[in-house]
Amino acid sequence: MARIVANILRIAWATRQTNVRLGIAANVFVAAGVLLLFILNLLYCQRLLRASHPRLGWSRSMSYFIKALYIIIAATLVIVITATVQSFYTLNADIRRIDRNLQLYGGSYLTFISFLPLPILAYVQLAPRKGRAQPVESFGKGSWTAKCLIVGTAGALLTLGAGFRLGTSAMPPRPVFHPAWYHHKACFYILNFGLEAIVVYLFLLGRVDQRFYVPDGSSKVRNYSEKRKDSYAASLGGEKVQDEEEVSEVQKSETQVNTQRRKQLTAVYSVEQEPSPNGY
Repeated sequence: MARIVANILRIAWATRQTNVRLGIAANVFVAAGVLLLFILNLLYCQRLLRASHPRLGWSRSMSYFIKALYIIIAATLVIVITATVQSFYTLNADIRRIDRNLQLYGGSYLTFISFLPLPILAYVQLAPRKGRAQPVESFGKGSWTAKCLIVGTAGALLTLGAGFRLGTSAMPPRPVFHPAWYHHKACFYILNFGLEAIVVYLFLLGRVDQRFYVPDGSSKVRNYSEKRKDSYAASLGGEKVQDEEEVSEVQKSETQVNTQRRKQLTAVYSVEQEPSPNGY
């Protein structure tokens, strides 16, 4: 949807080249439309890490690190949008230089986010797992190899696109009538929208909604196993399980006491009903 809007804005901007607002909106959607794919691929890679190396994947430090990355992504998006808008409305050389540096920072950080799943995936595949009988914890559908191939392929394609955008942005400006090869329309659409379309169809045809599905409440129990109800209760302190056990034990003890009382009363009643030797 974001890419459809971006292309519509670019078409409108091509017909109205003096409209600054259309140019700003088109550039913003071109830069921000791919963020969702970066976040999804990083999320899928995090699930692979948690399934293969739960001690590291479920640790608080790793969880805080991933959350911090998401927060910085949002802050970076705001910075890039602000710098882009400001660069269209100022002629001050210092301000334009600062805006350019901020835009380069945004491109560098997004390139880092797109590349991050690749070293994490390499660690998942190569790092030994000590003290674990099972190779990985099962989650979702499909094979482990297919999951890794999807994340690795998407990470490589997204890194290529982000690196191309960063590299072209860092190059010095060229005259309008003497553009470089990377200014060609084919390079722009293939290395931007084309690669992203491949990743989208990879996720769609690869059924990532089923392959990377995890049960609700997994972050609380810190595992993806099917026996998550008992683990969930245990993660809450075992209150529900303990209460049920206590109630059952109390019921059993009350039943035993009542049974013993009935036996005693029956024995006493039978003794009272027996005739005495004197006939009384």
